[in-house]
Amino acid sequence: MLQFLRRTPRTAILVSRRGLLTSPSCTPALSRPVLLFQSRNYSALLDQPKPRKFGTWLKVVLIASTAFLGYGGYVLYETLTMWPPEIRGDLRDAIGAKLKGELELSERHFHRAWNVIQTLPVSSLGDQPYLKLTGIAVAFADVLELSGKPARAYEVCVDALLAMQKEDAKDRLTGPEKLRAVSIGSKLGQLAEELDRPLDEQEKWLVWTVEEMLKLVKAEGKGSSKAALADEQVNLPLLVVPSWISKADMGSPLEALGAFYARTGRTDYAMPLYLQAISLLIPPVPKTATPEEKCRGAQLMGNLSELIMRQPPSPDVLHQAEAWASQALAVVKKARAESKAVIPGCEEVYAAALFNVATFREMSGDKVSARRFYKEGLDQARVLQMDDGIVEASKALVRIDSESEEASSSANSDVKN
Repeated sequence: MLQFLRRTPRTAILVSRRGLLTSPSCTPALSRPVLLFQSRNYSALLDQPKPRKFGTWLKVVLIASTAFLGYGGYVLYETLTMWPPEIRGDLRDAIGAKLKGELELSERHFHRAWNVIQTLPVSSLGDQPYLKLTGIAVAFADVLELSGKPARAYEVCVDALLAMQKEDAKDRLTGPEKLRAVSIGSKLGQLAEELDRPLDEQEKWLVWTVEEMLKLVKAEGKGSSKAALADEQVNLPLLVVPSWISKADMGSPLEALGAFYARTGRTDYAMPLYLQAISLLIPPVPKTATPEEKCRGAQLMGNLSELIMRQPPSPDVLHQAEAWASQALAVVKKARAESKAVIPGCEEVYAAALFNVATFREMSGDKVSARRFYKEGLDQARVLQMDDGIVEASKALVRIDSESEEASSSANSDVKN
């Protein structure tokens, strides 16, 4: 695992380290959710009269794909004929009980179905048997989570993944089955964090997920160009992969691992992961991005800006962090303009991006622009009923107006004297 961590920024994920502190406009391939961040005080560097601190509502927010923070988008089909007769009755009763909100009863039936299916010959499950086998497990784990039993859900997911890693299974897995394993691994990383498991355990699942995802896309993307697929490198945005592998499938593990490293202070690992995730969501031309992908990309640009601000203070660091924050605002504006419907989460991304650009403008001494962005952020926060956002933006406006009045009074006093 440590070997992979050391090579991640250099080989497994192709990202230019020099590009980490480069303006977004200079990195077209990095043209994924929110710049919501807290930062050290840069006011001494910029000769600001008072400390500036990002508000509590400006924290890194990760809108992770439901395909990975859920259970692989798995759905138990309405028809039960695809399942072995031995478990059809329990599955029918489990699904019915869940729909009625009878979670304890649903849990019992799913538990029984899970125990029985593990005793059946794999050949009895038909095509892609491990999709069916793990499908029962993830449905069972979902009910356990809904019942407030995340530790038990964690155990079931571990058992499901182990079933796919047996010697007689792992070499027979199809592409979609391998993708299911990646999804379960990502879920285990999330559950490990929620259960406050040791950091090594959380990292283990997240690293494994990224490694397996890279192996999968490299194997399935054999028709890609040499620039996308080299012996030691995978340039994900340039890969040509089957339709059953989505951007979220590829990007969510990178984002989750990046968030882990950001949370644990290892920004040198987090930034390349975020960069690659951004480049997946908003790829270079001629590939395109949906408004939803652009909005998510804007959020990750914000996360990247926050990571840059964690570095030792310097004018260059501040400039590059602001460049990514400004890019995030531009991208989310474009996404909102292109979408006919409200994109879930995008309005919050927009509010945060406005506030963050305002903060950078204030730190740079441009009070006029800062006030305008704070006011727009306040209006957006009011629309969304974001209490923390309303408070922080209001405080910022009062602060700027107060400082402007003080400056004006001082200037008038100097003239009189």
